[in-house]
Amino acid sequence: MKKITLLLCFSFALFSSNAQITDTAKTEPKYWIKGAGLNIDFAQSSFTNWAAGGQNALSVTSILNAFANYKKGSNTWDNSLILGYGMLQSGTAALRKNEDKIDLSSKYGKYAFYEHWYYSALVNFKSQFANGYNYPNDTVVISHFLAPGYVLAAIGMDYKTTDNSFSLFLSPITSRTIIVNDQRLADLGSYGVTAATYETINGVSVLTKHGELTNRQFGGYLKMTFKKDVITNVNFSSKLELFSNYLKNPENIVVNWENIVMFKINKYLSSSISTVMIYDHTIPVPVEHTINNVKTSGVGPRLQFKEVFALGFAYKF
Repeated sequence: MKKITLLLCFSFALFSSNAQITDTAKTEPKYWIKGAGLNIDFAQSSFTNWAAGGQNALSVTSILNAFANYKKGSNTWDNSLILGYGMLQSGTAALRKNEDKIDLSSKYGKYAFYEHWYYSALVNFKSQFANGYNYPNDTVVISHFLAPGYVLAAIGMDYKTTDNSFSLFLSPITSRTIIVNDQRLADLGSYGVTAATYETINGVSVLTKHGELTNRQFGGYLKMTFKKDVITNVNFSSKLELFSNYLKNPENIVVNWENIVMFKINKYLSSSISTVMIYDHTIPVPVEHTINNVKTSGVGPRLQFKEVFALGFAYKF
């Protein structure tokens, strides 16, 4: 809880400002553009004597999306913070999370030699708040805060429009660090870190070296963002991130692609359709196969896909 509290305090300090309305302030240029949006979405289904079958379900998801962008002369500084958390209750199953996200990004740019192009440096941090479990087994923790955590630092060129609706950041020099701050998970080699090594002595497996808590990678990175009102009260936004590790299997591209269509109903109500597609060869995904009526299970890198339709409360400030 201390880590979560500190993070929230940091985000509040970063995106809050004291507005002073004076005659002098009215004439001064406006270098900062700040804002935030809070969405609390609900989904519910209920069945009574329903012949086709079904399970009662209720989910609540909250997402805070904040930004603070600075522009003065040839310098720009774009900051964004996304915090998301949600819970799902389905039938008689135990309460489980259906959303858990921390995504903090900061990008500095210096105007380059051509229109819309900037020399840029970017830092990004991703993790989660709470424990994750290998459902339906809810006794074994497979993830939590900083297990995994991802820290990315990149230097490159950024093309962006004047209104910040589109940005394409290209970096051939990128450091990506995977953090697994849990020795048990690190010993298992979770999320791409080097697993523990063992030696058999007198028929007994003995730990000789613990797994590493970090995996440092070096490679190329692309980040594309787009956000625009396509028609009245309908907004589309997309974020695509690609990373290739030069040091090991550069052909295995890490993909994170998020899309959301937001429908504004009125000042406080909105609905949305969102999709998330993830591919990371360092993350094993459980799968089941049926061959000749025989079920087998295993793990391996797989394309992960999530789609969510939401209706709920929305507020911008």
